[in-house]
Amino acid sequence: MKTGMISFAHMHAHTYADFLSQRSDVELTAIWDDDVARGKEMAQRYNCQYYSALEQFLQTDISSVIICSENAKHRDHVIASAKAKKHILCEKPIATEIEDAKDMIKACQEENVILQVAYPVRFAPAMVRAKEMIQAGTIGEVVAINGTNHGQMPGGWFVKKELSGGGCAVDHIVHVMDLIRWIVKDEVKSVYAELDTRFYDIDVEDCGIVTLELTSGVIVTIDPSWSRPKTFSTWGDVTMTITGTKGTLSVDAFKQHALYYNDRENRVQQLPWAENMDQQLIDDFVQCVLEGRAPSISGEDGLRTLEVVKAAYRSNLLKKPVLLHDPR
Repeated sequence: MKTGMISFAHMHAHTYADFLSQRSDVELTAIWDDDVARGKEMAQRYNCQYYSALEQFLQTDISSVIICSENAKHRDHVIASAKAKKHILCEKPIATEIEDAKDMIKACQEENVILQVAYPVRFAPAMVRAKEMIQAGTIGEVVAINGTNHGQMPGGWFVKKELSGGGCAVDHIVHVMDLIRWIVKDEVKSVYAELDTRFYDIDVEDCGIVTLELTSGVIVTIDPSWSRPKTFSTWGDVTMTITGTKGTLSVDAFKQHALYYNDRENRVQQLPWAENMDQQLIDDFVQCVLEGRAPSISGEDGLRTLEVVKAAYRSNLLKKPVLLHDPR
């Protein structure tokens, strides 16, 4: 299978390209980037061809593309790729505007190509195990969820609203929100958010707290803040504490174990793992293309999380909770 990369603007592009290069059944043959110097450097690194024109890139015999351009450019790149009959893995968030996301999904449906959104944390073994336990009723009925996706301030285009769509909210709410929808199989009813800029002299928000009510009545809080200093031992975290009527499950995607506080057996259990979630994301996308099956993480999944982000911004502006599909 031949594949190509559209832009190395997002730091995840390097990891994805590395894992593509490690597969014997995939050949990374083409790179397009509107940053010519960066594109040529990456083409040399991965021993493939750089194209300065997107149209020429899309006319090659690649069957799929991975899009890691700035958030605001996703729409145009996805639609152009779909029209060229290329299967697509798009970096999160799917887009910066809801209508753009809908246009992207429609284009891929019309051209019968895969649109998968990059939510690799779904593949973290701890999160997979958590989903299994929740769906099995191990901790009873879910009552509340506290999620975090703290991180370091990424700088660059991430703090330019015209390219990113916002700050930490658009960058980090989506990961936790996708996990919640996937694990508990529920949707958001209302959103209340308080967002601010406290840590850095930037034009977008760098901290906040988002409170959600799911349709089932479950209460959720998400902290998406860019609150980790440069000296922090890792870039950030993705954690969830899921409280049920029979126990509480504490999950950390980036540590070597999850902790299950088992009320029935009156003990704490460790759930170990040791796999790379980005590699599993790439492997899953490749298998979807090779097998012709539907993506594990769809464009609709990307749209649903973006709707929560946009509702959070609206709530912060109005200073009150808003219904997710409130037309205001």
